[in-house]
Amino acid sequence: MDILLGAEDDDGSPRRRTSGSRTQQRRSRRRRKKQRRKGRVATLFAVVIIIGVLGGLGYFGFTWARSVMIPKDYSGEGRGEVVVEIEEGASATDVAQMLEDEGVVASARAFVNAIGAAGKSSSLQPGQYEMRKGMSAASALTLLDPKNRMLNRLTIREGLRLSKIYEELSTATGKPVEDFKKAARADIGLPSYAKGRLEGFAFPATYEISSKLTPQQILTKMVDRFNQTADRVDLEGQAKQLGFTAKQIIVIASIVQAESGSAEDMPKVARVIYNRLTSNPQMKLGMDSTVMYGLNKYGIAASHADLESTSRYNTYKYFGLPPGPIANPGDHAIEAALHPADGNWLYFVTVDPKRGITKFTDKESEFWKLRDEFNRNNK
Repeated sequence: MDILLGAEDDDGSPRRRTSGSRTQQRRSRRRRKKQRRKGRVATLFAVVIIIGVLGGLGYFGFTWARSVMIPKDYSGEGRGEVVVEIEEGASATDVAQMLEDEGVVASARAFVNAIGAAGKSSSLQPGQYEMRKGMSAASALTLLDPKNRMLNRLTIREGLRLSKIYEELSTATGKPVEDFKKAARADIGLPSYAKGRLEGFAFPATYEISSKLTPQQILTKMVDRFNQTADRVDLEGQAKQLGFTAKQIIVIASIVQAESGSAEDMPKVARVIYNRLTSNPQMKLGMDSTVMYGLNKYGIAASHADLESTSRYNTYKYFGLPPGPIANPGDHAIEAALHPADGNWLYFVTVDPKRGITKFTDKESEFWKLRDEFNRNNK
């Protein structure tokens, strides 16, 4: 019986333990859930930290990359005023660096990028430009348009006397005539045969003259152009073949320039000069233009009083060429002096100066008829 009772007690005891075990299981499950929640929170926190770190690295990386890829650039039109100069032969990179050094743009790369974007790398031209400090690269590029250059385009016409050239240069630059006269005595690159005299060697052409150029630099530009022409036509070599010096050829060219009614007549006028100098030793050159130069006068016909001048430029009084050029000849006159036309003419008269009509003859009697025609046309 005791055994049976014990068995019953045993049956009840396991039931009570089972109930307690379930409670422990629930508690265990709750602990595991809490631990899982903590694990998930920790994981989430770690992910947030990692994302934050990566985000920070990404931001700084982007900022660094942006600073490398996108150069510094100002915004707006800038302020103040600064004059910059693009040198002859300067590349776009050279110009960009110069603008950065002058404080016009924030960085050379910004300007190079602006040029590339606009496709204007070949549009930059030498000259001076008015700019502003602290400009955006795009604005700076706009102001470097060639039409904005601070240059005076001055055309020196063929046949001008040096005194007239000085006046035109003075007007174009605002510098006194005396400054140009003084500069002409300095080292301006004159060839040795010029004997230090600029008349005849200030080459007529169109020049871009900057306000920063000195009179000496401007005159040097003109002489440089003469020297280039002299080299191109082999002035000294061609003169020697003709039996003259280079200076004598320029004297002849200056007379051709002054006496011709048109470029087409120049080789004929040159031939008359050579014929008078070489074909008839007893004949004087007899050119009105040389007489007028010696008297510092202008006109196409010398008066009887003019012909009494004792100046060495009076070719009615003295044999041979005058002592120096009487004007500054251009390409056509120099070419004509080196390559005169074929002919036996000894005289010519520009019978109609307004229309530039010149007639040539080898007979003195015909010459006087042409003089009468000239007088009728110029009453």
